Amino acid sequence: MRTLVIETATAACSVALLDGDALIAENHAIVGRGHAEQLLPMIAALPDGGRAPHILVDCGPGSFTGIRVGLAAARALAFGWGATLSGYSSLPLIAAAAFADDPGLPMLAVVIEGGHGEVFMQCFTTPLAEHAPQQSLLPHAALAAIGDVPAIGSGRRFLAPLAATLAGHDRLPRAADARLLPAAFKALTPSPIYGRAPDAKPMVTA
Repeated sequence: MRTLVIETATAACSVALLDGDALIAENHAIVGRGHAEQLLPMIAALPDGGRAPHILVDCGPGSFTGIRVGLAAARALAFGWGATLSGYSSLPLIAAAAFADDPGLPMLAVVIEGGHGEVFMQCFTTPLAEHAPQQSLLPHAALAAIGDVPAIGSGRRFLAPLAATLAGHDRLPRAADARLLPAAFKALTPSPIYGRAPDAKPMVTA
């Protein structure tokens, strides 16, 4: 089945058209901000305008705005096309790509930029499985949790100044890598995964 993959949870704005596990086409750019302006033209530039009977969208964690942009576009296209819609998380997507690059790696930690000086992190083992739940941590706490496991992702730049050595490399999620995810990781409810509690809390009334 053809699937349109939408990835906007980080500094990357990335879309891909898949046929099962085969990549038909992709558009990928590092935009930082401006996902709302870039996303729909990138989808339109795919074969058949990106139209597919199923849409897969990154639900987070990552950028609050980027996540909302991707989900809004995915929901609108699914409604307009009569397509089914499901979600995935940015953290296992990065892990799946890293394991594909280095099949001999037994474990890694995905670390991406969070908010308020924190990073989102989660450890995975191969074949792709969650070793621990995702967390939002300050860099020193994330570094302690990682230990000597390679750190993969955009959050490494917050950890590197605190470590004498830090294995791994920077990486952003890429929509085309969704073909590497097992089915269970592509069946999330298409709702935001923000990764940390909201800063604003409702007032308690007597």
